[in-house]
Amino acid sequence: MTKRYSIVEARNHFTALLRDAETSSAIEITRHGEPVAVIISWQEYQRLSAPKDFWETYNSFRQVFDLATLAIEPEIFEGLRDSSSGREVDL
Repeated sequence: MTKRYSIVEARNHFTALLRDAETSSAIEITRHGEPVAVIISWQEYQRLSAPKDFWETYNSFRQVFDLATLAIEPEIFEGLRDSSSGREVDL
């Protein structure tokens, strides 16, 4: 569960929030009850901002999940792909 703090609470307990962000999940900062920012650890930021290689990510997924046991029916993808030829390009 993400912890939530108002901007005022975050300002008053900033050092503790940073320590908490290092060891726990994201910390949400709110203004008038609406989310405006998130504090995360440096390691989590690095993980999220690292370049993604599709093939490497796919292989990692396959190591965790056996595709044969997921029982994904191909019909769920029907109608998702745009079959139009695209926009006209003037070269």
